[in-house]
Amino acid sequence: MAAAPALKHWRTTVERVEKFVSPLYFTDCNLRGRLFGASCPVAALSSFLTPDRLPYQEAVQRDFRPAQVGCSFGPTWWTCWFRVELTIPEAWVGQEVHLCWESDGEGLVWRDGEPVQGLTKEGKKTSYVLTDRLGERDPRSLTLYVEVACNGLLGAGKGSIIAAPDPEKMFQLSRAELAVFHRDVHMLLVDLELLLGIAKGLGKDNQRSFQALYTANQMVNVCDPAQPETFPVAQALASRFFGQRGGESQHTIHATGHCHIDTAWLWPFKETMRKCARSWVTALQLMERNPEFIFACSQAQQLEWVKNRYPGLHSRLQEFARRGQFVPVGGTWVEMDGNLPSGEAMVRQFLQGQNFFLQEFGKMCSEQFWLPDTFGYSAQLPQIMHGCGIRRFLTQKLSWNLVNSFPHHTFFWEGLDGSRVLVHFPPGDSYGMQGSVEEVLKTVANNRDKGRANHSAFLFGFGDGGGGPTQTMLDRLKRLSNTDGLPRVQLSSPRQLFSALESDSGQLCTWVGELFLELHNGTYTTHAQIKKGNRECERILHDVELLSSLALARSAQFLYPAAQLQHLWRLLLLNQFHDVVTGSCIQIVAEEAMCHYEDIRSHGNTLLSTAAAALCAGEPGPEGLLIVNTLPWKRTEVMALPKPGGAHSLGLTPSPGDGAQHGLCSCSSPHLTAAPAAPAACVRTARGLLVWEAPTDSASRPPPTKTDGSVTLDNGIIRVKLDPTGRLTSLVLVASGREAIAEGAVGNQFVLFDDVPLYWDAWDVMDYHLETRKPVLGQAGTLAVGTEGGLRGSAWFLLQISPNSRLSQEVVLDVGCPYVRFHTEVHWHEAHKFLKVEFPARVRSSQATYEIQFGHLQRPTHYNTSWDWARFEVWAHRWMDLSEHGFGLALLNDCKYGASVQGSVLSLSLLRAPKAPDATADMGRHEFTYALMPHKGSFQDAGVIQAAYSLNFPLLALPAPSPAPATSWSAFSLSSPAVVLETVKQAESSPQRRSLVLRLYEAHGSHVDCWLHLSLPVQEAILCDLLERPDPAGHLPLRDSRLKLTFSPFQVLSLLLVLQPPPH
Repeated sequence: MAAAPALKHWRTTVERVEKFVSPLYFTDCNLRGRLFGASCPVAALSSFLTPDRLPYQEAVQRDFRPAQVGCSFGPTWWTCWFRVELTIPEAWVGQEVHLCWESDGEGLVWRDGEPVQGLTKEGKKTSYVLTDRLGERDPRSLTLYVEVACNGLLGAGKGSIIAAPDPEKMFQLSRAELAVFHRDVHMLLVDLELLLGIAKGLGKDNQRSFQALYTANQMVNVCDPAQPETFPVAQALASRFFGQRGGESQHTIHATGHCHIDTAWLWPFKETMRKCARSWVTALQLMERNPEFIFACSQAQQLEWVKNRYPGLHSRLQEFARRGQFVPVGGTWVEMDGNLPSGEAMVRQFLQGQNFFLQEFGKMCSEQFWLPDTFGYSAQLPQIMHGCGIRRFLTQKLSWNLVNSFPHHTFFWEGLDGSRVLVHFPPGDSYGMQGSVEEVLKTVANNRDKGRANHSAFLFGFGDGGGGPTQTMLDRLKRLSNTDGLPRVQLSSPRQLFSALESDSGQLCTWVGELFLELHNGTYTTHAQIKKGNRECERILHDVELLSSLALARSAQFLYPAAQLQHLWRLLLLNQFHDVVTGSCIQIVAEEAMCHYEDIRSHGNTLLSTAAAALCAGEPGPEGLLIVNTLPWKRTEVMALPKPGGAHSLGLTPSPGDGAQHGLCSCSSPHLTAAPAAPAACVRTARGLLVWEAPTDSASRPPPTKTDGSVTLDNGIIRVKLDPTGRLTSLVLVASGREAIAEGAVGNQFVLFDDVPLYWDAWDVMDYHLETRKPVLGQAGTLAVGTEGGLRGSAWFLLQISPNSRLSQEVVLDVGCPYVRFHTEVHWHEAHKFLKVEFPARVRSSQATYEIQFGHLQRPTHYNTSWDWARFEVWAHRWMDLSEHGFGLALLNDCKYGASVQGSVLSLSLLRAPKAPDATADMGRHEFTYALMPHKGSFQDAGVIQAAYSLNFPLLALPAPSPAPATSWSAFSLSSPAVVLETVKQAESSPQRRSLVLRLYEAHGSHVDCWLHLSLPVQEAILCDLLERPDPAGHLPLRDSRLKLTFSPFQVLSLLLVLQPPPH
């Protein structure tokens, strides 16, 4: 007789089902306790420890010693290799057999010389399927190897995830055995957990919620864990529930497997190589078992690592890419930071990444840009995406905003130049979903574009430290494919998602300008040496490419160093990963990054010398120096020239006086000239360039004057007055007499703040740090005159910042220079302090201007709204400017990124002192330069942009081993100061066909026609995109060695110049 229906108490019913599936309670009699059946220990276990990350073939030759369950190994960053010898009992024929393995650290199973699956407790991968069904003729004995890295998915932080790694941490093997796996029990557990999730997620006011709970309760009634014959009845109850379909209007969730792997973060670069193998081989295993499973994978650098270290795995990735299950996405070399890299570096991320994807997988990633975890997104990214053939963008990091909730999940993003891309933020606000009902419901409820978009992304798989999807996640999502009361769930690809969004995009809103993350703005400053290395190496590679291109054009014998430059660029791009250039990484990663920068500097300087030698080859004249201006405008600057014996003398290098020929503006770059090694008053060139020693003459300004302990510097353009402690009391634009420093205030004021964030130490600076401002006061009498008169005037002073930190600074004003420079050296030994320098301006404006990639934008100087004050600390590249009508003040820098303008105070962020994840971050000696430039009129007309470039790209004085050119030579000139020639390089695709690529952009924010004058032997000129693919309609007529170019505001143009064949 059937049991009579009973009233059910919600809580007791829910908890009854929970206990039935619990891994902690009643496992002696519940369903979870029957997941594994018979078990036996492994036949033999042995191991060895090594501090090295050995290749498999080398590791298996090592001396393995007997090991046992319970053994400890370590310490952090070491590797323990286990040899696991197995004998499967005869009685298990017909059963699914697993190797059950639980240990600390991250494991990788090797079988027959190939990696087959990752093992990690944190990633819920604690068993490896030896066979789905043991056959009569299957071998009973086999040997596996398990390579265990002594670190967790998220490194080895001491006490917390983001703490510095514990170097002495030990690891333990807690389980190693064979066991029979009951797949039917697993599927029942999946169903019961989903039903519980539906009941809880929909709540007591929902009819479907009770249906789910009652179905689960009935399954418990009919299912006897000790009697497998009862399982089909319970399964049928679940199937009936999940088979009830939803309506046509249901929201559709596109579930895509993903495994976000930080290229370096809380672990070193080399460990990432193994994380990729562990994660991706596991994903391949899931693809084999689930043909509908699609896995999206970004970052070409990681794929190249796998190609080199695990060639067999790489071949399998290529195979599954052809099947459409392994989907490369993003198109970039790494998932770079979205704020700090230069515009050209961002272009190279795509150029290197897309070329790799094309070479290895047969096609570029044209579907979407993929950058889920970086700390904000530049307003020029839409144009850069467009230039690389990409119109779609996926990210989710703005869900981390601390102050304001971003109003959209699906929208159009309009960039600085007007380019538009379709953007989607997964509404579940994560790229590491696990397929739970709670996550599915959140994806629908959280969607801020209800009524405008009925499709959402759902990225599932353990991430950050790798791991990726599991079979359980897939089983959950497949079960939820179309169930009444829930959104429709389909295993899908990014292409399918965006195609669905595009098909119904008529009601989507548009966001204009940058996507600013209201968090992690300490990353603009943390690890100042990394920031400096980034800026310097961007400059070095720019200069090497330019000189090598000129050498290629002028010399038939010169071989462009394409392979070397690709290697150096890829090192720089690697360091621009969003946890490296930002400084939010552990010490060992920061040290590796600094080694990468040193490699770029060293090899870059060698390549510069090689190009200089080629430019000098066959020229008449004395041996000496090659002076190179790598910027596209004429320059007159003081520079230090080497003298015999290692000394230096100051020289003035005016640009040619006849640069305005052919009716063009007087641009003279790239500009070459020669200077003899022996001292001389003047060396004449055909273009009139002069280099001379630094005697005081009529062109020089009076020396610095010192009265009452203060110092005044005056070069006829600006007059600088420093008080006895080195603070700036006056900055006057001489021609107009206009004062730039606010009345009653002082500039060059160093200020110290307490800097204790809520949690993310290296990442965050909180708004409340502004309440702890403490001016650093100097001691009168420390100011001294440095260089006196001639071509340069300077003063210097010392400043004790704290008992542990000190600063010395030289304030420099050169003849003809529109800005005053502050060369700064800091010995920094602090804890949770933030050093800035402030300049109160006699300027009033509600907006300040900041340079970004290929342009600039405005941000408010007030805190009217929460959106305004959330930007209390922002980022900029080489300059920022505060202007009113007719006058302004610009603050330039050579390696800083953090900045702010509040009211009329310009502030440059200099140094931080976080202690996690790197306790040594920023400790030690620093050198940097910033500069202050008052100007008449707008910053565009006053040449602020050019001045900032000049500060960052000093004139080069390169030794000429053979006679240097006797005449100066200018390769390019531009008719408009609004246009910047940013890059000159050899074309990627045609090394045999002598071709160059020029990249130019409009920098003022204006529509402009510009003539580009060429002194190179150009045969053909074609517009191309950022990937250097020619525009079929982009042929440009060459008239009298000139090209006419038309720009809209902040537009980036690329030109492909085919050079004439060299004379034989």
